Amino acid sequence: MQHQIHRIIDCLLLPPYSLKLKFSDGLTRVIDLERVLEGEIYGSLRDPNFFSKVTIDPEVQTVIWPNGADFDPAVLHDWPLHSEAFEQAAKLWKQRASAAAYTQ
Repeated sequence: MQHQIHRIIDCLLLPPYSLKLKFSDGLTRVIDLERVLEGEIYGSLRDPNFFSKVTIDPEVQTVIWPNGADFDPAVLHDWPLHSEAFEQAAKLWKQRASAAAYTQ
């Protein structure tokens, strides 16, 4: 089975939490990530100043942040197919963080 390799060639920040991404196959997609910014890795991206530090990794050609957060470029390319799963995971991460804070 052949998998198409998706590469991000341009990224424009659309504050506070959206990115306009251009892919090597010509697709341009605007993705609002606000609903998935929870948990240990993505939660720190809720700080708009930190979110704005997004760059494109020159090797893997996906978006990355200084804390190591990134997204698979194939997932971002096909975001409508994956966004719901990411949103559900973010809800669980938020619930777990709330429960952990409550028990402390």
